[in-house]
Amino acid sequence: MNERERVLALVQRYGWNSTAFQTLEPGYSYFFHGDDSCVAYVATRRAWVVAGAPIAAPDAIAEVTRAFVAAARAAGKRCCFVATEDRLREASAGALRSVRIGEQPVWIPRNWPDTLRAHKSLREQLRRARAKGVRIREVTPAELEAGPVRDAIRAVADRWLATRDMAPMDFLLRVDPFTFPAHRRCFVAELDGRVVGFAAAIPVPARQGWFLEDLVREPDAPNGTAESLVDAVLQWAAREGCEWLTLGTSPLAGEMRGVLRLARRGSGFLYDFEGLHAFKAKLRPDHWSPIHVSYPETQGMLVSLADVLAAFAGGGLLRFAARSLWRGPDAVIRAFAWLLVPWTMLLAIAPAEHWFGGAAPKWFWVAFDVVLATGLFRLLRRPSAQLARALAIAATVDAVLTLAHASVWTFGRADDPLQRFVVVIACLAPALAATVLWGATRTRMRALRDARVSARVTPP
Repeated sequence: MNERERVLALVQRYGWNSTAFQTLEPGYSYFFHGDDSCVAYVATRRAWVVAGAPIAAPDAIAEVTRAFVAAARAAGKRCCFVATEDRLREASAGALRSVRIGEQPVWIPRNWPDTLRAHKSLREQLRRARAKGVRIREVTPAELEAGPVRDAIRAVADRWLATRDMAPMDFLLRVDPFTFPAHRRCFVAELDGRVVGFAAAIPVPARQGWFLEDLVREPDAPNGTAESLVDAVLQWAAREGCEWLTLGTSPLAGEMRGVLRLARRGSGFLYDFEGLHAFKAKLRPDHWSPIHVSYPETQGMLVSLADVLAAFAGGGLLRFAARSLWRGPDAVIRAFAWLLVPWTMLLAIAPAEHWFGGAAPKWFWVAFDVVLATGLFRLLRRPSAQLARALAIAATVDAVLTLAHASVWTFGRADDPLQRFVVVIACLAPALAATVLWGATRTRMRALRDARVSARVTPP
């Protein structure tokens, strides 16, 4: 029995956390304690970050936790446990601290038909998808192993990931619907025989339940597609007699404290945490359970949260930020658009002879920036690969001309450090804008274009 098969056997026996089966996906290392327990983690530069709680018998959790913490310390690493529930907090009292990072919606599948009858808005979403021709079906394990359906699911996932503002994340947020396909359940949404979305569920054996790990749809899939996929999974789970089902953690939802409350308020431009929570809430879960990050008492909360972010980022936060910037996120494009407004006003009132060598160059730059800002705002309202490319070309021209003008004329007339700083910013800003816009053209806008092309082509 190889290592992953050994972990699979433990998951089938003791898998209680929703994250247990996820640890069979690529990228995890395993700490075995005896023959009947393990801890699955990813190693960052400074820490071992665990996916959920130890996979062990309930009465062994505290012992396994202590052994893992000691092993990490002996290796010169910090450690923390991500997406834990109250069971680990109670079992490890005195050894671990915990900070709440979100909450997890839970459905009792047999209650789902009553939920649908009680909420007209849910029934209406399902009706809309059916009226548009969306049909849901379960995929066989053989189809997940190889063939056109697997390829179509992968293509939907790739296009969906490409449209996100941030670079694809790692650890518990990796989209991988194919590991151990015989143990998964996958449903696809089809429109005219074409896959436009999928839902992939993984088992939570110790709860007689399932975790709907991936819920992905094409950008142009009809309204109600996602709700129809959730409905299909819950209807199937009810028929199978399942006792528990979740859609996973809603990060920063519910009662947050201190720095996490500030993070929720200040990070909306990066990720729509409230929108994700609202989507899950409108599906009327039976209850919500708190989700935590747990860490040794000798370790600080902030450094533990930083280790968690490093794990989700794939190890390097700066590298992840650079990859995200290269995708042309809406938040950055919006910032450039708004910053161009006061900048253009400053150009309009600046002395023409001193800074531009005449009125004609000055008003050329003013008009150019007005057109560029207008294009950026339009791109945010109606994403278009063609417009993004045109704006990227314009920003590149702006960067080259600004640098040339500054070298020949402007920099020599800057009389003090503040003016020189402004000139440097004026040169760097269009270069950064061009980089972001070329990235948007290459990734997110191309994905939207591909989705629209795919929507017009029905496979034979």
